[in-house]
Amino acid sequence: MKSGFLLAIDQGTTNTKGLLLNRCGTPSFMATAPVGWIHSGLGHVEQDPEEIWLSVLGVIGECASYASRSGNSIEALALSNQRETATAWHALTGAPISNAIGWQCQRSAEICRRLQPHAEMIRARTGLPLATLLSAGKWAWLLENSPKARNLSEAAALRLGTVDSWLIHRLTGGSVHATDFSNASRTGLLNLETLAWDTDLLNLFGLTPDAMPELRSSCGSFGVCSVVPELNGVPILAAIGDSHAAMFGHGQYASGTVKATYGTGSSLMALTPGLAADTPALARTIAWSIGGKTQFALEGNIAMTGSAVQWVGEFLHLAEPAHDAASLAETVPDADGVYFVPAMVGLGAPHWDPSARGTIAGLCRSHSPAHVARAAIDAIAYQVADVFFAMQSSGGLAFSALRADGGAARNRQLMHFQADILGAPVLRSGDLELSALGASFLAGLALGWWNDLDEIAALPHPVDSFQPAMHVEDRKRLYAGWKTAVARARLKAEADA
Repeated sequence: MKSGFLLAIDQGTTNTKGLLLNRCGTPSFMATAPVGWIHSGLGHVEQDPEEIWLSVLGVIGECASYASRSGNSIEALALSNQRETATAWHALTGAPISNAIGWQCQRSAEICRRLQPHAEMIRARTGLPLATLLSAGKWAWLLENSPKARNLSEAAALRLGTVDSWLIHRLTGGSVHATDFSNASRTGLLNLETLAWDTDLLNLFGLTPDAMPELRSSCGSFGVCSVVPELNGVPILAAIGDSHAAMFGHGQYASGTVKATYGTGSSLMALTPGLAADTPALARTIAWSIGGKTQFALEGNIAMTGSAVQWVGEFLHLAEPAHDAASLAETVPDADGVYFVPAMVGLGAPHWDPSARGTIAGLCRSHSPAHVARAAIDAIAYQVADVFFAMQSSGGLAFSALRADGGAARNRQLMHFQADILGAPVLRSGDLELSALGASFLAGLALGWWNDLDEIAALPHPVDSFQPAMHVEDRKRLYAGWKTAVARARLKAEADA
């Protein structure tokens, strides 16, 4: 009897991954295809939707070939995706009407300035600060600057969606236009109280309800694949944003669970017992929705973590900037009083200060490039700690440990220092592809491979444990120095206030 696989497609910022998961809940095969970015100046960042689609087809082909060779069928498809990237296409032909507008794109800055009087209402209803990150502003920009988009909208023939919606549309031959609640909660258009597209916000951004995807649970039917020969007849049983999928992949589902994804930037997400009270320090979001039950979360996003180490390596003219800077940092026992606040593009959560600028503080003649490199590693941990502590105070949560994933989490020096500065254990996932894994778990739940979250939690979830070893007084002294350095980085904002 064929044991079968679940196929998860993780469509990310720079690549698309395909993961085959077996019935034991462990990965059997992985395929990867790169995806390029188009930088057109003026802060515009785009991607070609057709290139995204072709990358998906590529990893599907590799995974299907492996499944065939091993004598297994693919029983269901799951999707996880980069969030906030905005796509638009013709409802009848399915052809994209423009490049996808990337999540980092700054083109909606003027729209955000124009809508600033509504910022408090937007945050209260959607849980998100008014910022260029929101998909809503990207679609509003498109309608204001593309006659084709306006004409299609007036003819009720425009379809808008995040990357998950675009892929679902393509995979189902255009028969399904849908998104899940986790992705919808990142657009700036979903009302967290009503769990519906907010009519006032659609009007505010100049969007029409008929263009928006249908809202569905993260775990459940998103149609059946009909245009890819290797997957014809295979159901799509999960869709979820990548950060949310990583949270699900940790296999811990109790309120008060918190994870940090360490990458170019970092995202912290903490599960809450219900919809938390509005707070300007953090975003409120939907972690996932299963069987009509919504799991809410607090989230804090940090712009520069791994990229700060990359910047230091480039600044020091190292051959392999990120790798060599991390290696250089290991040559000193600590930063010896040096603090690096990587606010080159401002500060994210919990400060939300776009006027802050990068600062290196505490330099003496005795310091070397290694101390600056170590300060960049430490800055990742300090920024994560800022959000971690804000979540505890704003959300009324008590964290027993921080769960860690992402490429930068492989740095043991960082993980040790993170545990020290938090005064709490850090549990690093042994699974490298948590977003794809989390999406797979959701599909398996819908397929009946597992009956409930308890069964998924009982699956193997290997972790490496890092315990705090720093004396409490040293921790307080170091963190106080960090807060002083952050205050210096924000001096410009205070002077302009």
